[in-house]
Amino acid sequence: MSASERLQGLPALVAPNTRLVVLGSFPGAASLAAQQYYAHPQNQFWRILATLFQADVEQVRDGSYAFKTEWLLAQGVGVWDVYASCEREGSLDAKIRNPVVNDFAALRQRCTGLTAVAHNGAESFRHAHQLQAFGLPVYKLPSTSPANASWSFERKLEAWRSVFLQHQLIPS
Repeated sequence: MSASERLQGLPALVAPNTRLVVLGSFPGAASLAAQQYYAHPQNQFWRILATLFQADVEQVRDGSYAFKTEWLLAQGVGVWDVYASCEREGSLDAKIRNPVVNDFAALRQRCTGLTAVAHNGAESFRHAHQLQAFGLPVYKLPSTSPANASWSFERKLEAWRSVFLQHQLIPS
């Protein structure tokens, strides 16, 4: 990618019944190439969500993208990113340049049942104040990215479980 080439993010994966939306920063190279959220095989997003909802982890993680997205939306969970577009070489958040922020007001209008926002990682959480302006609880969760190797799967899972329990998305 040349320094001047702009990358376009993915559309919001939400429904009117979305109760919690998980916001990443911007899709990594594997996700952009596949046009799928969390497509990198080492990203733990799908494994964490399947474990939280007591679903078959392999079925969710290895299922078709259509299956994953339908399953996720049925749980009341949506996915989007804070950046609509940016310039970046590689996949690291630290390499993001000249980002354009997504339209969070449109998200709020589209998801009338929204009760909370969870940021998947620190870069996404830098924009928490914009979501807090809507009067919603906003949480910073540990990134599911393979770049976040300092957190074990179990530690990430417990942090995510805490938020999902608070919003009664999973059984206690």
